[in-house]
Amino acid sequence: MSVHQRIRRVLIVGPSIRYLGGQAVQAARLLAELRTIPSLDVEYLVVDPALPIPLNFLQRIPLVRTIVTSMAYVFTLFWRVPRYDVIHIFSASYWSFLLAPTPAILIGRLFGKHVLLNYHSGQADDHLVHWGWHAKPIMRMADTAVVPTEYLVDVFRRHGITAIAIANHIDLAAMRERVRSTIRPRFLSNRNLEALYNVGATVSAFATVQGVYPEASLVIAGDGSQRESLRAQVASLALNHVQFVGPVVPQNMAEYYDAADVYVNASLIDNMPLSILEAYASRLPVVTSDAGGIPWIASDGQTALVVPVNSSDALSAAMLNVLSHPEAARERAAAAREFVESRFVWDKVSAAWQTAYGQT
Repeated sequence: MSVHQRIRRVLIVGPSIRYLGGQAVQAARLLAELRTIPSLDVEYLVVDPALPIPLNFLQRIPLVRTIVTSMAYVFTLFWRVPRYDVIHIFSASYWSFLLAPTPAILIGRLFGKHVLLNYHSGQADDHLVHWGWHAKPIMRMADTAVVPTEYLVDVFRRHGITAIAIANHIDLAAMRERVRSTIRPRFLSNRNLEALYNVGATVSAFATVQGVYPEASLVIAGDGSQRESLRAQVASLALNHVQFVGPVVPQNMAEYYDAADVYVNASLIDNMPLSILEAYASRLPVVTSDAGGIPWIASDGQTALVVPVNSSDALSAAMLNVLSHPEAARERAAAAREFVESRFVWDKVSAAWQTAYGQT
């Protein structure tokens, strides 16, 4: 670092890692990598701070939890924002955007900081259509809007908002790269158990596969509001070898990718799932829907088998295709690994973040 270059102080505002969502994982990874850059001084502020022990019982009461947590969050913003040059705000959509990014953007502007909105939600178009009266004016207050894919750049453009794409990155060293000389009917799903991720379609497609391969297995990692309904679906279909392993901390996911031979994603709405990139890094053959921005990272027949959204029949046919054409699956997996190495590692995106922070 030049002796004349001032250290840029950056405050990342984002979700707590305890929720194990893709946005939280990416925020944690970004924080760790940015701290290796000598010209940056980077700290993290969670949008859901825990109250002091004498008051934390309030966060166990519905509605009261939202009010007191929001008050603590806003107070913390007023206390910490003045110390930094750049306020980097992770953002989802709908109520989450209202409760977390909105106060950070407004307070960042109040103190004259460089405000960077880092928007990740695959629901962006619907958000901007139905909540645009609030979201668009707030988003335009940001000095820079960053999204992970050109898909979201296009969505923002259609709503009159300029954004730049800086891809999510993954840690290749944390993955276990394995060439699968034999592809067994061992399937993995690790999306949260919520309606938009459509894990029920994965279960339905697996039922078809198990009709052909009785020994087939499916590991379902993750948690959410559909947990019990998915368990009931598995029982009603009389499926064998289906394992619900619950939420898995990021540092333990590599062993699940390594143990599987096919990764399956059936999401209805999406942007750029880290799980697909991690499967690529593991040389794990991928079958996925074409929801949202997924075609930006998954090319049918090249890096994955990509099927129309919400089609269990197409999903099961692709899953069976991987098993019946293993050499083609290995070729796609090799191409997917090369794709990740070429675009989604830290060396490929670090300069773009420094530019977004106004360092170049």
